[in-house]
Amino acid sequence: MRIALASDHAGFAYKEKIREALATDGHEVKDFGTSSAEAADYPLFIRPAAEAVARGECERGVVLGGSGNGEAMVANRLPGIRCAVCWNRESAVLARRHNDANMISLGQRMMSLEAALEIVRVWLREPFDGGRHLQRIRLIDR
Repeated sequence: MRIALASDHAGFAYKEKIREALATDGHEVKDFGTSSAEAADYPLFIRPAAEAVARGECERGVVLGGSGNGEAMVANRLPGIRCAVCWNRESAVLARRHNDANMISLGQRMMSLEAALEIVRVWLREPFDGGRHLQRIRLIDR
């Protein structure tokens, strides 16, 4: 799978580790930066990564920051992007299964590296359920 990857300075260390893990797992990674832990303005890196996913150049995207919230907000401004902030395994599963998230945002200050790597791997493997949960909700609302 071709995956867009980007971070600001607060997510840089995990971005580098995630890039290595994705490449080891056989994915093609397009790294949109940043290239160091020096202070950087995250939209400069996050938006191009989200644009690549929106255009179909990359199938999925992973963005990182201190909390992941700002990065998700930038990505979600683009039509066709469904970027979920994930903080654990379960949030990653639901982001794919129920929301068909094509991007996730992680907060380096909010989780361990091991958790971040697990979130990415689980999210990449999880299928979208085709909206079956939405059909059940509509039936309940009747």
